[in-house]
Amino acid sequence: MSTAIHLDGLTRTFRDGARTVTALERVSLDVPTGQLVAVLGENGAGKTTLTKILSTMLFPSSGSVSVFGHDVVKDAKQVRRDTTVIFGGDRGLYEMLTGRDNLEYFGALHGVGRRELKRRIPELLDEVGLAEAGRRKVQTYSKGMRQRLHIAVGLLTEPRLLLLDEPTVGLDPNESERLRGVIAGMHAGGTTVLLTSHNLLDVERLAQRVVMISHGTITHDLPLAEFRRLTGLDAVVTAHLGVGERAREVVVPVERWTGSVLADLARRFQDEELVDLDVRPSSLEDAFALASGKVIGSDR
Repeated sequence: MSTAIHLDGLTRTFRDGARTVTALERVSLDVPTGQLVAVLGENGAGKTTLTKILSTMLFPSSGSVSVFGHDVVKDAKQVRRDTTVIFGGDRGLYEMLTGRDNLEYFGALHGVGRRELKRRIPELLDEVGLAEAGRRKVQTYSKGMRQRLHIAVGLLTEPRLLLLDEPTVGLDPNESERLRGVIAGMHAGGTTVLLTSHNLLDVERLAQRVVMISHGTITHDLPLAEFRRLTGLDAVVTAHLGVGERAREVVVPVERWTGSVLADLARRFQDEELVDLDVRPSSLEDAFALASGKVIGSDR
């Protein structure tokens, strides 16, 4: 299988007055063509810096980065031809133009012929659910509609690599799910996708592989199912205790769910006013918390 993304010792530093800040430090990674990879990490971990380097918005301080064999410094123009980057929010569109006009502009910018544009724009607007809004100015669009127009631009230019940085930020659940459907469709069509998101539902629904970055270095690189199993838990129980000013919650991780668990919990809280128990399976959020060095299980 060919390689879409190749990082070898990637380091990126910034100057902050007299201080040098290291955003990425000696990061090495290979992403095969056609894979959908989620990059996770807390704020400031280096995720957006990585996205900007892959899209040639930033250059590495040291190390090498290539996209489909093209160096992001030496072959930046070819990398940009192969890549579409979408940041969360509504940046990068022309608000005074209609959705159709935006597609015509970006298509022409990427060398798509006039006849091809005329044929494909109605199809793409329909595919992303904007067929009826195509002749409206973008300034009238919701955030979700703008994000879907971004995706339509990506489909129009047929990128080999799609870079998504917080694509569902600020969207309502319905808009988020519709956008995830469009992204999944692009991936099914053969596009390689690198996704960064704090919305772990995006990761759960879309990713095949999870790469975790902390303080500029990769700490985990696992298939999604294996990353989820980092918890080592069957379930997480939240006990709601007391009422009014004395109300509090205790979170109890359960490694193995057996018939005695509920009896054990009853004994544990027999001297407390137990109001309710919430039981849920361990989740991707739990795995992310553990990979970030947090502890599951608290009294609050």
